[in-house]
Amino acid sequence: MTEEKESGLSLPSLGALKSGAAMALICAICLGLPLVIGFASAQLSASDSLQGAILAGLLFPAFLLALLKPKQLIAYTLLIWAVAPELRRIADWSEGVYHPVSLLSLAPLLTGATLAIPVLREIHRIRKSSTRILLLFSVALAYGAIIGLAKNGVGSVYDLANYIVPLLLIPYFAVTRFTPKDIDRLLYAFANIAVLVAAYGIIQYLTVPPWDAFWMRNADMISIGTPYPLEVRVFSTLNSPGPAATFLVFALVPMVLERRWQGTLRWIGVLLVVICLLTTLVRSAWLVLLVMLLVYIASSPSKGKWKTLLQLVFVSAALFWIVPKLPGAEGLVARMETLTSVQEDHSYNERLELWQNMVPLVASNPVGQGIGSVGQSTKLGNGGELGEYGNMDNGFIALLLTFGVLGALFFFGALGAVIKEIALRVTSKDSLQPYARLSLAAWTGAVVSLLSDNGFPGLKGYLIWMLIGLGLGAKEIIDSRKKGTPHAAAVERQVTSH
Repeated sequence: MTEEKESGLSLPSLGALKSGAAMALICAICLGLPLVIGFASAQLSASDSLQGAILAGLLFPAFLLALLKPKQLIAYTLLIWAVAPELRRIADWSEGVYHPVSLLSLAPLLTGATLAIPVLREIHRIRKSSTRILLLFSVALAYGAIIGLAKNGVGSVYDLANYIVPLLLIPYFAVTRFTPKDIDRLLYAFANIAVLVAAYGIIQYLTVPPWDAFWMRNADMISIGTPYPLEVRVFSTLNSPGPAATFLVFALVPMVLERRWQGTLRWIGVLLVVICLLTTLVRSAWLVLLVMLLVYIASSPSKGKWKTLLQLVFVSAALFWIVPKLPGAEGLVARMETLTSVQEDHSYNERLELWQNMVPLVASNPVGQGIGSVGQSTKLGNGGELGEYGNMDNGFIALLLTFGVLGALFFFGALGAVIKEIALRVTSKDSLQPYARLSLAAWTGAVVSLLSDNGFPGLKGYLIWMLIGLGLGAKEIIDSRKKGTPHAAAVERQVTSH
């Protein structure tokens, strides 16, 4: 009896200690952060001080969510990925100064990095399947980072962060244990954020707000049109049409497939997202959208296939009627018509020429150029201008150029390990299968999109690993439940109740 009393007293005491430690940490952050911000602001210029203050304001809620409500952290980080570029443009416009490199560019990465807090707290729960995937990716990234630091300097650090932060979602979902209701809430929030991005994108297409026009004139991106109504390729709150289209596509797939994932506005929201996607004029996004939808439908039960096909017919019919009535519809229709004659398309021919030119270069350099040699990170060591491989419209070439033959072998090996885990999950007949099918669709879309770019670092990588992680996390629930662990019993009760 004495032993039971002692154990009964010790458990609450331990919980109280943990709760007290968490509250002490929160209080320390709340008290210390303003002092740190104030001290840092005194050392910075007025411009850097403004950017730093906005950055701190965006980062603080992420810390609180990571400590107190880790399941809500993903929705917040998605919002920051979506709006941070727009906040940067507004800040530049308010100062009247364009900054090719801004502190606000770090906002999505830093907020995403707070995923490490719940991961480190529950790392003992991670399973061998997730550990194997992370180990393969780690070898590839370590190899690329070593080469990159030697060849590319500080740019490799930024690029490495763009790979690592999205990959944190794999251990995050492995240890956080989302229930089906939690997953549905996350996808619902994702849809609402996408609708906001789409609504602003349509406004941008019709009016071009002054801060967006200011950025277009100074960024010297001639491929996105001119800063006048109906003459701009929409980038919405993102930093260019490509990321905007990516964000909308990865939100649109769940919205079309399942009613519970559509968001507050339901089918009106779906149509807004589709219309905004059209105004980005990113045709590769439509290919990824089609592939993801077909993969999900093909892996669905027979009854589910017909339901989803009917929904697609409804959306297509609505677009067929709406698009010709939109302002500037002639340009949209003309852009889409080029899909039927790709041999005559300028972008297609440029990509073909890139492939022909880069294959011999990759073959002659099997070691690779290292992380930081491709993409936006080349600006950091090149005075704010894109480097030699800043624009790389082929993801396979980009990965081989970055990691070399050895690093790419581990990277693609990790992708193979991921699809193996997803396939095991898809073949299971249970209520969690839709999330596995969504993971399968995301993995396939990611691989297919390598024909146009390397989407694994940055925003696109974050969206890819989020959708994949949801399916792998659902698998963790089933595996734990079969083993009858105490944690699994609690999860099972939640699953059954929903």
